[in-house]
Amino acid sequence: MGMPVLMGGLCQCTFGAAPGPFMVLPTNMTLFKNMPGATIMDHVPLLNIMPFGMCMSMANPMVIAATAAALGVLTPMPCIPVTASPWLPLSPTILIKNMPILNSDSIVMCNWGGVIKVAFPGVSLTNLK
Repeated sequence: MGMPVLMGGLCQCTFGAAPGPFMVLPTNMTLFKNMPGATIMDHVPLLNIMPFGMCMSMANPMVIAATAAALGVLTPMPCIPVTASPWLPLSPTILIKNMPILNSDSIVMCNWGGVIKVAFPGVSLTNLK
């Protein structure tokens, strides 16, 4: 089982240029090491999942338009994540308020084709105690 993902963790998209911070609102009222813990429902773009720098996906309409304007040369554009579905937990998990906890093994799909993974859960084995 992966580590629980907390406020201050980092996520990375396969089409993004840089990791982005992961934000968790304290609505679940569950803290790990004094930080709010996330569930699989914490997938809202620009609220939970922040941009990943520049997007390089040819499924992104902004990248398509910029690449066409550059005569076919791939032109990355600013990332605006679009995640319509919840995180997919890839390992057995525990529940917070009847929702599976978000752990470091989980993934979520961006509508532009990227796979978003947890790069750093906001907690390590040494400071979980």
